[in-house]
Amino acid sequence: MKIIFNPKNIIGEADKMLYGHFLEHFHRQIYGGVYDPESKFSDEDGFRTDVIDAIKKIHAPIIRWPGGCYVSAYDWKKGVGKVREAAFDKAWRVEESHAFGTDEFIKLCRKIGCEPYICTNAGTGTAEEMSDWVEYCNLKSMGKYAKMRIENGFSEPHNVKFWSIGNENWGGHEIGAKDAEEWGRLVRESAKMMLRVDPTLELSAASIDNLDWNVNLLRAAGAYLDWISIHGYWDFPGDGKPRPNANYDEVMLKTGDAISGSIDRVRAYLTALGLEKKIKIAYDEWNLRGWYHPNLMDIWNREGKRHEDQEFYENEVIGRRNHNDINAVYTMADAVFSAAFLNACLRNCDIVKMACFSPIVNTRGAIFTHKDGIVLRPQYFVFELYANSMKGTVLDVWKQDVKMLSDTVELIDVVVTKDEGGYAISAVNKDGENMQTLVLSMIGDEKKEMRIHTVNGPEKDSYNDIGKTDVSITSTDWMPYREEISLEPHSVNVIEIR
Repeated sequence: MKIIFNPKNIIGEADKMLYGHFLEHFHRQIYGGVYDPESKFSDEDGFRTDVIDAIKKIHAPIIRWPGGCYVSAYDWKKGVGKVREAAFDKAWRVEESHAFGTDEFIKLCRKIGCEPYICTNAGTGTAEEMSDWVEYCNLKSMGKYAKMRIENGFSEPHNVKFWSIGNENWGGHEIGAKDAEEWGRLVRESAKMMLRVDPTLELSAASIDNLDWNVNLLRAAGAYLDWISIHGYWDFPGDGKPRPNANYDEVMLKTGDAISGSIDRVRAYLTALGLEKKIKIAYDEWNLRGWYHPNLMDIWNREGKRHEDQEFYENEVIGRRNHNDINAVYTMADAVFSAAFLNACLRNCDIVKMACFSPIVNTRGAIFTHKDGIVLRPQYFVFELYANSMKGTVLDVWKQDVKMLSDTVELIDVVVTKDEGGYAISAVNKDGENMQTLVLSMIGDEKKEMRIHTVNGPEKDSYNDIGKTDVSITSTDWMPYREEISLEPHSVNVIEIR
């Protein structure tokens, strides 16, 4: 394939928040993930320093918390203060200690150096409870909740700028699901109260790429919103016994319109209502692999078993979630898909300004923790490569001699970015077996030197595990610029030009 690009043909500016992440109180993401006071790697606050160092290395710009489905029955007040009372988590049917709450989340973000992004309870919660949470975080000293934060040892406000009203409240799986009309009213009234506490907030609301849902939401509450939140998972493990994960070739067929379609539709809804310049898209939960958690209501009734049956609980409720932590599942297919997703966001950087990989630690995350350290899964290195190498300005690209994997999936996925120092070109070869050639044609700029960074492993099914690192980043030295580049099979590449 040949690409032609001109530094004057600009799509837009890519926001670093496209490389954001997500944490939920599910399985080992929080407890045993980022927060583990008993670990030999933990600091004085109970946070795992090896995990924090790994997140800092990929320059995570923003982390969304505490959910996810968990948040739709979450009482934030139980997660602050010196006395934390355990409670039954109705979303995931486990006991939640509340040891990790708002203040711990803010501490974590400060240690990482990222923006905190709080998702509020719009399931069982109310507009008043959401605005109370803003009071706790952002007011200096006025009112009950600012004083509560001060009493809890935080004299200065947390100054949380980014807030989401709800999580997937459009879906029947969510506690406190809403229909389109009531959702629009709740978002409007919640936004009004939250902004009266702090008018500098940037607010998002849970949405889906559905016309009726968005029309109701945007007409009712669009005047108060800065963001609209959508989610995406493309390979679901099924209910009951897990079905096989999609293999490399099956995953590649999901990397075309299947990724960009939601962006295109939500852009169209915003444009139709004249809001495309005001409201940005936050793809604030995304991953190739949907999390493995058997259908909660069906499994509850299977064979008359109940939650109190210890064997059933350990095997069916908790045990099956361990399938998420099998490192062999996460291969170069996950890395290539993740790069294709980020490329789609970069191509739509004029309207997609945030994306949060779901999650950052354990479950389907980029980082896996164990008692003796961490494993960096293949997806991790895509974030390391993009966050450290891709530039801020995204250019339009003309393509010639394009090879297709299917009717809607191109074999090579390319995005060109630039800044004052030069160019960075993401080039993803989806071909699982063969080298592919990319030809560069740059118009109106001087070409001097180049180097190539590559995420890859020996095979398309290569993965990393405890004591096994098959996938990593390799980099060439700076060398004279050339137009023809050979791309390894199943590889993610960034070509730097200066």
